[in-house]
Amino acid sequence: MMLLMAKNKPPYKSVGYTTVEQILNSPDPDIVGSYYAMQRAGQAAIDLAIQTNTAIVTTVNGKIVRIPAAELIKKRQLTA
Repeated sequence: MMLLMAKNKPPYKSVGYTTVEQILNSPDPDIVGSYYAMQRAGQAAIDLAIQTNTAIVTTVNGKIVRIPAAELIKKRQLTA
């Protein structure tokens, strides 16, 4: 999951056994929509962590990391 979701800029790398490209090119609109739903859910988690001053736990390059709210705020300000 990206730390701050970029609108309409998906990472083209493997997500489990299915690539993002395969998901976005699926003939089933529900499958395509599920990718964007997950992106919105990730952004909602970031928003909630900032509002409640708590960290999120995610994976970055296959490693589990804890990202404090202060760092999320800094990254958001850099991309705004």
